[in-house]
Formats: sequence, structure tokens, C-alpha cells
Amino acid sequence: MTTHAPDVTAPHPPSARAAASAARPTVSDRLRRLVRGRGDAARWERPALLGLLLATGVLYVVNLGVNGWANAFYSAAVQAGSQSWEAFFYGSSDAANAITVDKPPAFLWVIGISVRLFGLNSWAILLPQALMGVASVAILYRIVRRRFSAGAALVAGAVLATTPVATLMFRYDNPDALLVLLTVGAIALALRGIESGRMRWVVWAGVLVGLGFLTKQLQAFLVLPPLVGVYLVASPRPVLRRLGHLAAAAVALVVSAGWWVAIVELVPASARPYIGGSQTNSFLELTFGYNGLGRVTGDETGSVVPGGTTGAGSWGSTGLTRLFGSEFGTQVTWLLPTALLVLVVSLVAVGARRRSDPRQATVLVLGGSLLVTGAVFSFMGGIFHPYYTVALAPYIAGLVGIGAGLLWQRRAVLAWRIATSVIVAVSGAWSFALLTQASSWQPWIRWVVLAATAGGAVLVLVPPRGRRVASATIAVVLVAALLGPTAFSVQTTTVGHTGALPSAGPTVTSAGPGGGIGGPGGAGGGQGGAGGGQPGQQQAPGGQAPGGQAPGGQAPGGQAPGQLQGDGTAAGAGGGTNLLGGSTEVSEKVVAALSADADDYTWAAATVGSNSAATYQLATGDPVMAIGGYNGTDPSPTLSEFTTLVTEGRVHWFIGSSTNTSGSSGSDAATKIAAWVAANFDAQTVGGVTMYDLTSGA
Repeated sequence: MTTHAPDVTAPHPPSARAAASAARPTVSDRLRRLVRGRGDAARWERPALLGLLLATGVLYVVNLGVNGWANAFYSAAVQAGSQSWEAFFYGSSDAANAITVDKPPAFLWVIGISVRLFGLNSWAILLPQALMGVASVAILYRIVRRRFSAGAALVAGAVLATTPVATLMFRYDNPDALLVLLTVGAIALALRGIESGRMRWVVWAGVLVGLGFLTKQLQAFLVLPPLVGVYLVASPRPVLRRLGHLAAAAVALVVSAGWWVAIVELVPASARPYIGGSQTNSFLELTFGYNGLGRVTGDETGSVVPGGTTGAGSWGSTGLTRLFGSEFGTQVTWLLPTALLVLVVSLVAVGARRRSDPRQATVLVLGGSLLVTGAVFSFMGGIFHPYYTVALAPYIAGLVGIGAGLLWQRRAVLAWRIATSVIVAVSGAWSFALLTQASSWQPWIRWVVLAATAGGAVLVLVPPRGRRVASATIAVVLVAALLGPTAFSVQTTTVGHTGALPSAGPTVTSAGPGGGIGGPGGAGGGQGGAGGGQPGQQQAPGGQAPGGQAPGGQAPGGQAPGQLQGDGTAAGAGGGTNLLGGSTEVSEKVVAALSADADDYTWAAATVGSNSAATYQLATGDPVMAIGGYNGTDPSPTLSEFTTLVTEGRVHWFIGSSTNTSGSSGSDAATKIAAWVAANFDAQTVGGVTMYDLTSGA
């Protein structure tokens, strides 16, 4: 019998790994899919998405420089981080590392990298925030599109993009922009894990939530109850496997959030800056106190003013109607009633056919996140600013998009058309009510919304009758739903916003339920200044006069900071920096005095409160010590520590500030320091500002 050698040239069957590798899309395939979209997508879908993202980018970027330094408190910390890597790491308020900001520094790292690349200017600070907004819209589109129609995903993205508070915060240097991006990203990854049953997606979701903690501490954890609950219910894996996946995600969360915390807590206090916002120089205290449970209970040592746990506290009335009040309603609630209605409608439409239905999981995660976050915001008794509500925007937008898509698909059934008509009527009526609160601003808009609402509620009752009728119906309903918030968003981009209490949109009256913030007179800054407004009225957004700050230049327009009396209380009537307001203009004479021989000192100056310090630091580029931290109520430095620094010749000037810590909880070290300076050094007026030369001898 003849034997034959094996034919080595014959092809071997490919291995599973080789087959999987061959099936992976190439770079060109990915680029083609980016432009054209999915293979089963309509030809209009991807161009529509790209158009949405382009429009979002234009909305968030055009006229961006009008905000100047925006929140000078954080801009000064970014400036410090561009001068010192230690300040960059800790999130210090100044390059000499006296004290940190009262938040973890993840968002400052993102902005700081931009500033190190492109220099310190308004655009380098704010452009990363705008890009985060575009990315958030894109991710939300992806979340909805995975299991719902392209139209639903486009509506969701458009609602998020045009929410006024989102337009405000994606053009601002507060931590909320990064927090929204990380939260939306965590939801997208968790839903992938729920859908596929693969642990890696859930672990990466835990990483993003951990990074969210390094952005705004415990607020990032508000998304955890719905994520964990829905994963336990909807994951296709066995129960023990689900628990194991969640345990791995918890480890990832702790590691991604805890590495920086561990370093800060383990480094000796003498070798790092003081932790701003804490009373014991502890980040853990800051996490569970001032920035944590204190925000819920109202018991916040070191706060600007005491809060209230029930009733009309210093930060507004609490309760179910809080978010619909004038300070909050026009920021985010335009489609909140719609989202609550379509949450129920969507659950009915999707049904509960099987436990692991990814469509049901998507609705439950978004709806649960909206309910949990909304409940906390409604009842928290501590510090609560209107711009915090941006956290609700992606949940509202996602639910509205999903509900709109499901209702449109079922329009052949009369019952669904009636439900749609009711929802359109509710949406338009609430939009009309919100627009009425700003009745002196573009009054024609509310009448267009009212007409579109009436027309849309009727048109959706008409059975499907061809493309033209369908297109007209969609157009009219979109006008009814989005014209109001879009108009407020566009107005937001035309006005400079600065300070700690920015607000989106034009002036509104407090006609709605819920009460306002700030107690008598209001604590919210408006265009006219960073102070209280007339009772019953919310001031215009921004905290400063229109125009904001000059990019890369001095702080925004305003009067010079007031003086401090010998007891440390404000004496001057010159407006200037208050605890919650924006920074003020610094005269050339003051800049010259602070800059003279600044390199010979660790700090060119010291002043009470971080807002005052940020003003002078941004104007000069030299470190300015923020005595008492943000509110002037932190025990850093103590009087003994400050006198030692003065004796060693490390601080050149002490600048009078209108910051007044009387009546606030926390340390009185700043008051004692101000009194000691006034009693031992001669005051001189420079450019309308009271200053003390600490090198002149007591």
C-alpha cells in the first residue's frame, strides 16, 4: 500500500481566535461606520446624528469667552496647577499650596491639562467643558439607540443639548460637567453589562463612578442604587455570578476613587496643603460632612449659612414641589412632567416579557436614576444651588426620547394616540407656565408654544395618513416641547456668567411652587451683582454684569472689595467679593503693588476667603493665600500659624475683603487674623482697596 506525505500546502481550518480576529472591524471599517452608521440604519440616521453633535458644539462653544474666568475660585486653582504639579495633584487654590478647593480635583486635572497645553485663558479653561457636553449627548444617543429607534435617540440627544442648565454648565468650569459625562458613561457601560452578562462592562462602570467620586464626591453615588438594582434583576447570569460581578465592580470603584484619597490621608499634614472645606484637615471629614451627609441633613459645619432640614431653610423649601419652583423650574424641569409620564408609558409599552429584556433595563436605569436623584434634591436640607439640577438632565432626556419613540411606533392604536395627546398637552402647558415667569423677555415665544401645543395635541390624534402629515406632526410637537428650553439655552450663551451661583436663562418671577434660595432677599447672584435680589424675584444669571471677565486678563467688572474693620467684619460698602458671588475688578495700582518683588515671597498676599484670593491671584499670576478657605470658616491658617509666616517674611500683603464670616458655622480663625493685622499694621488705600504691608513691621 502506498502512503502519501501530508500536503503541507493545503489550507488548515482557521482557529477560533483567528476567526474572531478576522471578524474584527478594521480601522477603515470603523471610520466608514462612523460616517455611514450601522449597516441596518437608514441613510439619514448618521448625518442626523452628526448634525445634532455639530449643533450642540456650536451652542456650547459660540461666545464661550463671554464667561471669562467663570467660577474664578476654580479658575485660580487651575492657574495654580499650571504653575505647580503639587498644586495640580492636590487641587490647591494657590501654587504655594496653602489650601485646596473644597472638592476633589479630577475635574481640575482635565482643565489643567488643557491650560498646560494652551496657556491660561478663558477658552483653555472652558472648552474642555463644552467638549464634555458634546460627548455626553453622543453617549446618551448611543444608550437610547442600542435598543430603540434612531428618532428616539435623536430626541433624547436634542433634549439634553437644549436643557438650559446643561447649556450653562457645559460652558462653565464647575465639576458638574465632568460628573454628568462620567455618570452617563457609567450607565452606558452598565447597560452593556446587563445586556451581555460580561463582567468587564460592569467593572468599567464602577471605575467611572469612582472617578465621579473624585469629581464631586458622594453625589456620584446617587446613580448606584438603580444600576445595582437593575443589574441584579436583569442580568442574564445566575444570581451568584451577578453578585460576583457587582463585587468586582465595587472593588474597581473603591480603587479608582480611593487611591487619591489614600495618598492624601497618608501624607503627613505638614507635607501637603490643608484640605479646604474641612474643619480637621481631613478629606474623609469633607466627604461625609460638609460635602456629604451635611448636604442632606443641613448640618454643615463651615457652611456659608446654616441650612434647614424641614420647611423653608436657608437653601429653600424642601418637598416634592421644590424642583418646580422658580429658581429650579426654568433650569431643568421643562420636560420633567413629560419624563415622569413617559416613564410609566414606556414600562407599559415595553412590557415585562422577560427578566433580562435590555429595553426594560434601559428604562428602569434612567427612570430609577431620575427618581433617586430627584428625591435627594427635593428633600436635602443643606446647600443646594440651582445648577446642581444638571444631574437630572440626561435622565429626563433619555426617558423623553424613549417615550416619544415608543408612542410614535404605536400611533396606529387610538388609545396610544390619546395618551400621546395628553402628554403633548401637559408638556406644552408646563412650558407655557415657565415662559410666563419670564413674561417680560420675548413674550411671543410662549404664545408660539401654546399654539404649537394645541396643534400638536390635535395632530397626534389623527391616524397615520402619509409622510407629509407625519412630518408636520413631528415638527409641531417638537416646537411645543423644545422651543422654550432652546430659547432659554440660546439666551444663556449671550450673557456673561461668573461666580459661584450661575443661573441659566433670563430673569424669572417666583410664580411657581417651591420657594427660593438664600433666605430673605435671595443668595443667588444675578447680572446686577452677586447679592440678594428683590423678594419674590430671581435675579438674572451670572452673578456679574454682562460681559464677564476678559479672557486671560483681570477679573470681571465691579467695585473694589470692601474693607475689614479691626474685628474682621466688612466695613466698606464697595460691593466686591461676597461669599457666593463672582470676583471683582482689580485696579492696575493694586496689581502693581502685589507684583512688586512678588518672587521674594511665598505668597504675594493673603486675604479672607477663596473668592477674594482668586480675584487677585488671577489678576497678578502670583500665589495669594485664601485665609479660611472658600467660606473663610476653615481653621487654616490659625492665628499662630499666620503670625509665624509673617515673622518669617513669607507673606507680603494682607488685603481687606468684604467677606463676612459672622453668623457662619466653623472656625473664627480668619476673623482673629483680620483683627490682628488691623491692630498691628498700618492700613493704606491702594486703588480703592485697603491693604496692609506685612513686611513694614508691627
